[in-house]
Amino acid sequence: MAVWFTRSRFMSHHLKREVGLLGLNNPSFWSSFTHHNSSPLENCRTPETVFSIRRFESTKAEKQLDSRFDDDENLILDFPGGKVTFTPEMRFISESPEKRTHCYRVLDDNGQPSMCSSFEQISKEVAVKMYSNMVTLQIMDTIFYEAQRQGRISFYLTTIGEEAINIASAAALTTNDVILPQYREPGILLWRGFTLQEFANQCFGNKADYGKGRQMPIHYGSNKHNYFTVSSPIATQLPQAVGAAYSLKMDGKDACVVTYFGDGGTSEGDFHAALNFAAVMEAPVIFFCRNNGWAISTPTTEQFRSDGIVSRGQAYGIRSIRVDGNDALAVYNAIQAAREMAISEQRPILVEALTYRVGHHSTSDDSTKYRPVGEIEHWRVARDPVTRFKKWVERNDWWSDKDESELRSSVRKQLLHAIQVAEKVEKPPLADMFTDVYDRPPSNLSEQEGLLRESIKRHPQDYPSDVPV
Repeated sequence: MAVWFTRSRFMSHHLKREVGLLGLNNPSFWSSFTHHNSSPLENCRTPETVFSIRRFESTKAEKQLDSRFDDDENLILDFPGGKVTFTPEMRFISESPEKRTHCYRVLDDNGQPSMCSSFEQISKEVAVKMYSNMVTLQIMDTIFYEAQRQGRISFYLTTIGEEAINIASAAALTTNDVILPQYREPGILLWRGFTLQEFANQCFGNKADYGKGRQMPIHYGSNKHNYFTVSSPIATQLPQAVGAAYSLKMDGKDACVVTYFGDGGTSEGDFHAALNFAAVMEAPVIFFCRNNGWAISTPTTEQFRSDGIVSRGQAYGIRSIRVDGNDALAVYNAIQAAREMAISEQRPILVEALTYRVGHHSTSDDSTKYRPVGEIEHWRVARDPVTRFKKWVERNDWWSDKDESELRSSVRKQLLHAIQVAEKVEKPPLADMFTDVYDRPPSNLSEQEGLLRESIKRHPQDYPSDVPV
């Protein structure tokens, strides 16, 4: 035991002497660096980052210093997964960091680029398309929500407040990238060319719906657009996404998988299984968490005690980033960088986007029963992602009031027309409920179809008359 304490005192004395020689304990040391930086980005360096840069300027010196202690096998445990250093000090890892993980942001709430922000400039064409799609998503949500309230469709779920997450992430990907959504990501489909008529067909469950009317409204899917069909059970898409990503890796594809989920999804076991699965298999998958503060009526404070979702990545050996989900440029740049790393390095990436669900969870929910109206209004007005991005686009002279008026009028007309068409299209036949799963329907499924048809004959008033029997 005495040997341990002697070595501990030696290490402490050695480090103090080295720090003193470097002058790191002198305040003027830091000013000598910060006053001679040549770029605005370098001026943002903290003493910690300067120390990090200086510390590793000479990797040879670093290795020589560490080797003094690594040579002693009694201080190192060569354990599966890597070497572990012993310590005489009993220290528990804190349950939370001293400071919360920073959130990457480019634009402030007024659409002004933040000082020292690092981001890749996007072209006028991309920026205008992004903004146009965000507005289209807003209008689509408003009209479909009203259609549900009128009894024309059975259910709907909006993306209000999360438009930047939808459109900006879609813009940063390629159409070869595979999407496994939750249910609040129709903007990815919109960006990839899914038409307003196709959205309407799905919500009305008509014969033109790719799901043949079997799914609830907003459960979109498109093989053409590499967009897996939405599945209602929470987080089941996460381990599936890892498997799909591993398939891309085995085939040597220049693409990745992106799977979306909310903060509530991280409370499911599938989330933890998926992250560990992805890390071990080194699958090119991006886990995109929309942390909007609420899992229906359950706030994040009642879901977990960790620093949000981003802190989970390191525990599973996954590179992670926290980003302002209401900042389209920040989301675009973060996802673009994440995609590059996922594909070139064949690794999973975890992205946590901080945002807010301004709308109700769905048409089955009244969020004013569990959230202050003032809080909702603050996020709707002061932190609206569409308004923020619009200010930046306008500041670049890429958008005008005339463009705004024409876009909103055009989208509204197109959508109302699409709804009128969708309502008139015939419903899928009853037989479609029992097809597309088995090559030959098993006896129990045939029996169920027979019982259903018999029930319809006995009680025709209880079944929709517009479904061909």
